[in-house]
Amino acid sequence: MPKVLIADALSPRAAAIFAERGVEADTLTGLSPEELKRVIGGYDGLAVRSATKVTKALLDHAPRLKVVGRAGIGVDNIDVAAATQRGIVVMNTPFGNSITTAEHAIALMFALARQIPAADRSTQAGKWEKSRFMGVELAGKTLGIIGCGNIGSIVADRAIGLKMRVIAYDPFLSPERAVALGVEKVELEQLFARADILTLHTPLTDATRNIIDAAAIAKMKRGVRIINCARGGLIVENALKAALDSGHVAGAALDVFATEPAKENILFGHENLVATPHLGAATTEAQENVALQIAEQIADFLTAGAVVNALNMPALSAEEATRLKPYMRLAEQLGSFAGQLSRTGITAVSIEYEGHVAALNAKPLTAIALTALLGPRFDAVNMVNVGLLCRERDIRVSETRREEPTDYQTLIRLTARTERGSHRVAGTLFGLVKPRLVEVEDIEMEAELGPHMLLVRNKDKPGFIGKLGRTLGEAGVNIATFHLGRSAPGAEAIALVQVDQPLEDPVIDAVCSIPDVVRAKAMRF
Repeated sequence: MPKVLIADALSPRAAAIFAERGVEADTLTGLSPEELKRVIGGYDGLAVRSATKVTKALLDHAPRLKVVGRAGIGVDNIDVAAATQRGIVVMNTPFGNSITTAEHAIALMFALARQIPAADRSTQAGKWEKSRFMGVELAGKTLGIIGCGNIGSIVADRAIGLKMRVIAYDPFLSPERAVALGVEKVELEQLFARADILTLHTPLTDATRNIIDAAAIAKMKRGVRIINCARGGLIVENALKAALDSGHVAGAALDVFATEPAKENILFGHENLVATPHLGAATTEAQENVALQIAEQIADFLTAGAVVNALNMPALSAEEATRLKPYMRLAEQLGSFAGQLSRTGITAVSIEYEGHVAALNAKPLTAIALTALLGPRFDAVNMVNVGLLCRERDIRVSETRREEPTDYQTLIRLTARTERGSHRVAGTLFGLVKPRLVEVEDIEMEAELGPHMLLVRNKDKPGFIGKLGRTLGEAGVNIATFHLGRSAPGAEAIALVQVDQPLEDPVIDAVCSIPDVVRAKAMRF
C-alpha cells in the first residue's frame, strides 16, 4: 500500500480520502527540517501547504518519493527542478483558493482606498476624526495587475465590475486572452507609469523576485497604492518603507512578507500600511477545497498513475498513463536530440504522429517533446507552461496525425526550424516498448540512445570508421554501441556512437581533426 506523509495542517477529510482510495496516510505536522529528513524515506507521497520546505537536501533523503502535492497554488517552498531531476511529480491545486485570494486582494484595495483599518482603530479609541480619513473612489481608477493568471484574472473581473480601468502585465497573457478578460495588456514600464493602484498576482521566481524595488517605485505615479497577496519576496520592503515615508506611495496593503511568520518587520507601525498574516487563502471553503483536491490528486497518481495539475508532467488519465509511458520517453529523446542539434534560435516546430501513436492522446507527448527541445534555452520551462512560452516567443508549433502506418507501425517525427535551417529526427518503438531513432537529418539509421553519445557528420569515405575508432581509443574512450547511416554511397554520412563516459572538449576537437569530418558533437540523454 502506498504511504503518504501529511506534513502541514490539512482538513481531517484529506486523511479520510487517502484511506478510502487505498493509500496509508500519516499526519506529522510541525517537524523540523532534520526531523523531516529522518522520516521522509519511508513515504511515496508528501502533502504540504506553505510551511514545509521541500528542498533538494530533503529530497536527497527521499528515495521512495514519487509525488509532492501542494495544497494551494504557490510552489516556491518546493524545489521543482530538484524534484523533476529525481522523477518526482509536483502537483498543486491552482483553482481551490483562487476566488478566496482574489477576494482578499479586493478587500485590501477597499481598505486602502477608504483607510478602513486606521479609521476603525481611531473610532474605537473614542476619537471622531471624520476629516482625517479622506478616502478615494475606486470607480474610474486604473488598476495595474502584475500576473494575470487564475487569481489575477478574477481580480480583473471584480475590478471591471467596480468600473475600474484594468491594465495587466503578464508575459504569458496572450492578446486574445486579454481581450476576453476585458483588460489592456501592457509592458511593465507602462503599468508602473499608469496605475493608480497596483496589485501583485505572480509566483516568486528569479524573474519576479524584487520586481517592486526603488527603481520601479520611482517610475510609478505619486500617490500610488500597492497591494500584495502573492509572495513577500516580490517587494523590496526597505524601498517600500522609504516610499511610504516620502508619500510617493500613498498606502500599501500586504498579506505576505519577505520573512514569515512576520513577527517583526520594518514596515510595521506605519500609518499607511494595512497588514494581514497571510490570509489570502484563509477561508473555510478554500482550506477544505485545496485539502480535498490534493488528497484526491495524490491518491489517484499513486494508485492509478493519473496526473492532474502537475507542474512538471502533462495531464494524463489513469488509462492513458500506462499506454503512453514508452511514447513519453521517445518524445523526450526526440526533443532533446533536436534541441542539442540546434545552434540558433528556434522559430517553428512540427511534430508528426503516424500509425498507432496517432490514435492516442498526443498532447502530453507534444508537451514533453517541446519541453526537452526548449529546456536548455529557457529557465523554468515545463510541460505546463511550454505552450505559452512558445506563443510568447512566436515559436510556431504544428501537430499532424496520420493513423495509417507507412514504414513503421508507429512513428514520431520532430522537425525544428531555426534561423539557419531545419533539424529533423524521427523515432519508433520496438515491440511498442523500446525507443529507437530511425532517422536523423533525413538519413535513415537505427540507434538506441544512451546517457553519453557522440554524433559525427562526415563524408562517406573508406577508412573513416577505423580512424574514428582509433581516435576514441587513443583518448581512452570506450565505445558501447556504434550506429551508421548515409544518404547515398560516397555522400554524407552520420555516425552515432554511444560511449561509457562524458566526452570532454579535447576529445571532440580530436574527432573534428579527422579528415572528412563535417561536425562532431557530444550529446547527453
